[in-house]
Formats: sequence, C-alpha cells, structure tokens
Amino acid sequence: MHRAHLVPVALAFLAGIASDTFGVAWLVLAASVALLALAYAVHTARTGYDATPLAVMLAALALGALDGEIFGHAGDVAADRHVSTLEATVVDVPPATDAGSGFRELVVRLADGSGARVALPRAEPIGERLRLRAERETFDGARNPGEPSQRELERARGIAWRLVHARILARAPPEPGDASLWLARARAAASERLHTILAEPDATILAGALWGERGALPGDLRDEFQDTGTVHVLVTAGLHLGVVAAVSIALLHYLRFGRIGASLAAIAIVWLYAAFSGDHLPSVRAATMLTVALVARAIGRESLSWNALAVAAIVVAAISPAAVTSVSFGLSFSCVAAIFAFAKPIAAILERWDVPHGVAALASVSVATQIGTWPLTAAAFLVIAPYAPLANACVVPLVGVAMLAGAAALATAPVPLLSVAVQNVTVSLVDWIVAAVRFVATLPGAHVVATPPPVWTIAAYDAALVVAARCFARERTLLACGIIGAATALCLWPPRATYTGLTVTAIDVGQADALLVQTPAGHAYLVDAGGKLERGALGGASSAEDVGTRTVVPFLVRSGIQPLDAILLSHPHGDHAGGVAPVLRALGANAFADSGQTYDGHAYRDALATAATRGVPMLEPRGGDVWRTNDGVTFRFYGPTLPYITGSRSDINSNSLVFRLEFGRTRMLFTGDAGADTEQRLLASRADIRAEVLKVGHHGSAYGTTSEFVRAVAPSVAIVSVGRHNLFGHPAAATLDTLSAYGARIYRTDTMGAISLRSDGATIAVEPFLTSTFDDRRGGLQR
Repeated sequence: MHRAHLVPVALAFLAGIASDTFGVAWLVLAASVALLALAYAVHTARTGYDATPLAVMLAALALGALDGEIFGHAGDVAADRHVSTLEATVVDVPPATDAGSGFRELVVRLADGSGARVALPRAEPIGERLRLRAERETFDGARNPGEPSQRELERARGIAWRLVHARILARAPPEPGDASLWLARARAAASERLHTILAEPDATILAGALWGERGALPGDLRDEFQDTGTVHVLVTAGLHLGVVAAVSIALLHYLRFGRIGASLAAIAIVWLYAAFSGDHLPSVRAATMLTVALVARAIGRESLSWNALAVAAIVVAAISPAAVTSVSFGLSFSCVAAIFAFAKPIAAILERWDVPHGVAALASVSVATQIGTWPLTAAAFLVIAPYAPLANACVVPLVGVAMLAGAAALATAPVPLLSVAVQNVTVSLVDWIVAAVRFVATLPGAHVVATPPPVWTIAAYDAALVVAARCFARERTLLACGIIGAATALCLWPPRATYTGLTVTAIDVGQADALLVQTPAGHAYLVDAGGKLERGALGGASSAEDVGTRTVVPFLVRSGIQPLDAILLSHPHGDHAGGVAPVLRALGANAFADSGQTYDGHAYRDALATAATRGVPMLEPRGGDVWRTNDGVTFRFYGPTLPYITGSRSDINSNSLVFRLEFGRTRMLFTGDAGADTEQRLLASRADIRAEVLKVGHHGSAYGTTSEFVRAVAPSVAIVSVGRHNLFGHPAAATLDTLSAYGARIYRTDTMGAISLRSDGATIAVEPFLTSTFDDRRGGLQR
C-alpha cells in the first residue's frame, strides 16, 4: 500500500457526493456496484490482479453518492408572503454596514430553530427575545448566468429566511439558562471591547482574525486585501486555528503534559475556539483537519500527512455533503494539498540558489499555496493576485503574533497601564499588515480582472499538478515547471465557444435597467448599468452603485468583457446610472454616451467624474444620429431631439435615449424610461420604428407603452426589466394587456431572471435564465 493510500478513497468519496450534486447519483451507484462485482470477479479468477484497492474506491464512490442523496439536500422552504406573528431570539448582531439607512440587520433564531435576517430600528442585544409581525421571504437563487446563489450562501450560514416589514410587538430579556447563546454573547462582549480599545480599521481586521467577525472595512482596503490574495486573514479558518493549536501544544508541553495528553487537550481547545468563532464552515473544516492531525500526533504518526488530509476530507464531506462543491471547500483542501506537494521541492530549489533556509521555507509555502488555489480564486472572486506569494510572505507570519497581541489587549483591558502598552504593540502589528497589503496592492499589475476559467480547465489544471508533483519528486524540475506553465495557460486562455451572431442580454438588476449588447465580432455595449432610485439628500455616497459593483461588473467579467466599446446611459436617474462609475473603474470603456441632461444625483455625478478622470470621451447622441460597427450592427437614434420635452410627468424620463439596434433583418428598439410624451413625439416624426423586439419603457409603467405606439412598433417580443414585489406596481396590468393584444410575447426579469436574445440576422431566439411554464398572454412564469 502506498503511504497516501487513503487519498484515492477520499477522492472517490468526494466524487460520489459531487455526482449527486450534478444529478447522476443513482447512475454512479449502479455503475459502482457493477464495477465492484467485476473487480471481485477478476480477483477471484486469480489473474494476479489485486482488486481490493479498486473495490474500496468503488465502494467509497457509492457511499459518497448515497451520502449526497440522503444528507446533501437541505429542504427548500417556501416564501410566506402573509404577515404573521413570529417568536424570535437574537443570535448575532453583525457590524453596521449602512449607517444612513437608520436600521440594523440582525440574525435571529425562530421558534422552529431556523435562522433569519431582519432589519430593525436599532441593534438588539444577543439573547433578546422578540415577538415580531413580519413576512418571511426566501433568499434569491442565482438570477444571472454564472452568479452565485445567495440562498446557498445563507444556507451554509444556517440562515433560511429574510423577514421583511418587521415590527416589534413585544420584547423580553435574554433567558439566562440558554447555553446555546453563551459563546455568542461572549463573542459580542469581546467585539464591543475590542472596538472600544482599538481604532478602525485595526479593530475590524483583528476581529476578523480572532473570531471571524464579518466587519465592514473601507471598500478600497477590502479590495486591496482581495487583490493581494490576503483576504483569508480576515476570516477565521485554517491559519488562525493552526496558530491556536500550535500555541496550545507549546503551552501544554510547558505545563508538562505528555504527547498524548497535549494532543487531546489541544483538540478540545481547537473545537472550543471554532465554536467561539461562530462555527462557520471554514473554521469547522479547519478544526476537523487539525483534529485528524493531532490524533495522528498522539499515536505517534506523521501529523501533517496526505492520509490525515484524506481523512479530514472524508469526515467533513460526510458531515456536510452540500459543501463539497463549494469554492470554500475546494480552496481549503487545494491549499493544504499544494503545500504538501510543492513546498519542499520549491524550498529545495530556493536553497540551491543560496536563499536562507527560513526565507526559503516561508516563500515556498506562499508559492505552493498560490499554485494550488489561484484558478479557484479566479473562478470565485474574478481576480488573479499575481503578488499573493509576496503579500502572504509579508503578512502571514505576523497574523499569529497579532492574534496573540489582540487577545492580550482584551485580557489586560482592566489594567490601563499594561493594556496601553499591549495595545500599542497590537496596533503596530496590524498597521504593518495593512501597510504591507497596501504596498503590494500598488505594484504594477496587482489588480488583474479574471474571466473565470471553465470547470474543465480547472480539472485539467489539477490533474496537471498531480503529474508535476511526481516530476518534482523525481527531480525533473524543468518538466514540472513546464507542465504547470502549460496548465496555467490553459486556464488563462481556454478555448471558448463563441456565437457569431448578435446577443442582447437583459441583466436581472431588480427594479432597474442594464442590458449588454455583444456583436458578432466581439464588440460590447452596455445600455444602462443598474442601480436604484436615489431619494433624499443627493450628496455623499449612494447605495445606487452597489448593484453595479455586486451584479453588473461581475456579469461583464464573467462574459469576458474588458473594456466596453461604449456605455449608453438612457437617462441619469440612479436606477440606470448606478453602475456606471463602478463599471468604468473596474473595466473601463472607450466612450460614454448619455442624453445630455442635467441631474444632481450622486451616481450620475460620480459617473461623469469617473469618466473625466479616466479620459473616457463623452458623447450625446441625438435623433437622426447613426452608429455602425465593422461587423454589421447599426445603432439608429430617434431621441432625444431638441428642444427637450418639458412639462411632462418626468422630463428626465421623457428625454431618454431612444435607439433601434439593427442586425440583418433583426430590429430591437430601446426606449429607456420614455413615456407617452416621447412616444407621441416619435409617432409625430413618422420615423420607421418597427422592431421585432421592444425593450418596454419605464419598467412597464402605466404611463407609456400606448396602443398607438405598440401598433407602430409591432413587436413580437417584449422585454420588461423590472424588480420583484416593487413598490410601483410595475409592470402595469394595462401595459401587459396592450402588449398581449398586439401579439407580443412578454419576457420579464422579475420572473425569469436574466433574458438573452440571440439573432443570426434572420431569426431571434429568446433564452430566459429561469425556466418554467410560460404564459403567452400575461408573460412571466407561472409557478
């Protein structure tokens, strides 16, 4: 048997669980049983082939499929849109992230044991018992191609619901005997003290390292941690629990515990620390891996071994099968496996180049970690951190020291003189970490936006790493480096399927507009960029830009677009302009076209300022202007025309950009938020506005899409970009009836998610991201 004989068994078990995720569990089980019988038949025939390892692997494969089938499916919950009375206990008070909203988001435990998020006028103490009147709403699954599912992310944190329109009817103090909240209350008390004695961002960084607190760092600093591959220091996981285990072992040995006693006591300390940090999946996974390692140490085996890693993977996967296909699971085990495979050979190479042993060891671990994790990081976070080995070499050694200093600062807080000295040391350490991160983030090429590599290329990369590790073991260094380089190139520049026609995608951005136009030759135009209406004071930052950062930019990156040929902003309201500045900052554009109106919303002003800073030319198309690409696509503008429309319900809306996209015999008309006044002007101009596709104006408002206008356009397809349960009642029933009366098939982002239209110049195919039974007359999906 090989020293790492449990690794194939673990891989087979994980493959069985993953097969269930992709819907082929019973096929895998049947195939496994058949192959198992065949293997034993071969063995029985005494051919000299030992079928036992194969039999064990196939059995593991079958058990993994069964485990995934039985335990890997959390029951979906249905939204309850009725107002009901709920008993809830506050179990977490995350740091405030939107001070201007006047509400605090809390995590509560309902009477049935399920978790929920709720926004309340103030932070309630952990353990406070509340009687609420609220509606229970489920979280979204993915609503755009490639998008992560918020429902799955929240489910991994034990949260099933969002409570909306919540009102407190009664409250009661915490139940003293509720032991389930003791650690949470201790963590909250420690957090409050830490934020009292340390300034920001030091307190948030240290709270993340000490107990995984999801604090609100300044956006630029969080981006710098992401760009340098050091964001993992902000989440309690393997690094942090490893520090706790190492310190525990050292202390226990000092107290003259034996090897077995120290190892077993360290296991208890590690799990207590994992529980104190909130029992998040990364910390539970790390605690499991450390438990296996410490048990191996206790019985005199090699603690950091491939077999220990394999056992940890099996245990974690068996406990939480749904986590096997998560990025977090992949990053955890890929990181450790890469260190096992590559750290020693890389260190040996560096030492041959006269690099000091300590520096070589540190650098080799950082490089090995990057080798093992960068494709998954690119797939999950859409960035590549080329300087991650340098940043981690500077930061990681200080994290453990900073954790110890932070714990000492908390412990000595009642002794002011001593506490101040310890705080100064803590602040110096954390400031060094921040300075190192910021320095590395300023290096040329530190921020590399990455189109996610396809899954098959990541699988090929991992297979190549196995071969490269074997080459390193046989001292065939150049061949190993060549294999890693070729696999890296495959992930960076994989062959991708391309469509040779016109593609228009209405991105689901809620109650807003954002449409991506991709031409046959690969030109890309963004028509509006999502956001939300800005109300109240227009100065300062605006949450309208969040949609651009969280939804539009990732969608464009996943589509392989950077930079855009142009952004066309129909009009400057926040629900259309919100994402413009984030898109310009992240990806850039060769031109920025808008209606030329004056508006004082923050998102629009930020868009103009960002365009000016980055030297993006500003254009103001007018009715009669025509743009043509070099691959047969035409933008024919119908509005706005001068003089601007005035005296309407909304002059800003009425003077939206209106244009027709033409490709072959395909016509698509875009109208922004134009209403009846704009439609009347277009009809009066006697312009040819016929189009097979109509992007319905103003989210289907009742103040547009008139019968005369629809008759003139004569669309066969109508696209409505609209948010679910919006406060405006969009799309209006009258608008849907008008479109249906003229034979238009209605597609809506609120019920279908993103909607893609593909045209070869003669025909149009419509592809909703979410599919279900389609209702031709009313549009939407019937569930």
